Amino acid sequence: MLEIRNLHVSVGGTPVLKGIDLKIAPGETFILFGPNGSGKTTLLMALMGFGDYTVTKGQIIYKGQDITHAPMYERARLGMGMSFQRPPTIHGLPTEHLVRMCARGRETDVRRLAERVHFDQFLERDVNAGFSGGEIKRSELLQLMAQQPDLVLFDEPESGVDLENMSLVGHTVRYLLDSMPDDCQGTLRERKQRRKTSGLIITHSGPILEYVVADRGQVMYHGKLCCEAKPREILDHIARYGYQECLRCLAGDMYGKIAEAPLS
Repeated sequence: MLEIRNLHVSVGGTPVLKGIDLKIAPGETFILFGPNGSGKTTLLMALMGFGDYTVTKGQIIYKGQDITHAPMYERARLGMGMSFQRPPTIHGLPTEHLVRMCARGRETDVRRLAERVHFDQFLERDVNAGFSGGEIKRSELLQLMAQQPDLVLFDEPESGVDLENMSLVGHTVRYLLDSMPDDCQGTLRERKQRRKTSGLIITHSGPILEYVVADRGQVMYHGKLCCEAKPREILDHIARYGYQECLRCLAGDMYGKIAEAPLS
C-alpha cells in the first residue's frame, strides 16, 4: 500500500526528517510513537503533499506509483485520507457541504453517517467554527467516512478529546480501519484477514491502542525511526523508561529488551 524510501524532508529550510524507510501493507495498521517535535506530523504532512514540507531526497510510493511530487488533490483521489491534529476553521462553508465533497459524487447518506459520530446537529455549522476538541475530531472522522480512503493517516486522534468522546473516536477509527461494522461476525484473526484499509496512526501517549488492532509500531526521535516492535510492547517500554532510551538506539548502542524479546 505504502512504501517510503530514504525520505528526507525540510520545513522552512530546516531538515526535519533524516532518512525514513517504512512499508505498510494493505490492511495493516502501523503505530508511530514519539515525543513532541520529533517529526511525526511532518511525516504525515509530507505524505499528503503539503507545500511547506519539502522532500529533499527519497521517494514516496503509493499503490506502486511514485507520488513524491504529486499534488495533494491527486493523492486524495488515489485514496489517501488524513485526520489532522489541528484542522483549520473554514468560515462560509457548512460542514455538510464539505462532507459531500469528500464523498466525490457517490450516493452518501450524510445524515446517517453523522448520526454514527453524534454529529448530525452540527452539519449546518461552518467547518470547525466554535467546535470543541471532541467535535473537531468527530467532524474529521465524518469526512473520512464519506471519503472512504484506502490509506488513512491519523495525527494523534486522541489529542484534545475528553473521556466522554474518546470511546466514540476510538471505535470510529476502528470502524474506518476495519471497513466493516464493529458487530461483524468472525474471529479477530478472520476480521484482520478481511481488512483492506491501511492505517498510519501517530500517538504520543497511546490511548488509541485500547480501540484499534495495531500490527506494528516504531518510535520516531530526532527525525529518524528506531525500535520496531509490537505497539503495546513499545508503549510499555516508553512508560517505564521514557523516550530518552531511544537516543542509545539511534547512537547504535544496544537498545535493551522489550518484554524479554530483542527488537528487530
